[in-house]
Amino acid sequence: MQLGDKTKRWIKATAVRSVKTVAETALAIIGSNTFGITQVDWLGLLSTCALSGIITVLTCIKGLPEVK
Repeated sequence: MQLGDKTKRWIKATAVRSVKTVAETALAIIGSNTFGITQVDWLGLLSTCALSGIITVLTCIKGLPEVK
């Protein structure tokens, strides 16, 4: 099965948005109330980042303005 051009563009745009959202979430969590790398709740961080990535993908299903 071959993917169409629009589907490929949607997957790429969704992946870019998801990666950016996950990175922003990680930065926000690490930057808040943390004084050292040993004080980061890494499991909580990964869980929250994964959830933000999933929410981004679900939001992209609604539509992406850059993929007409």
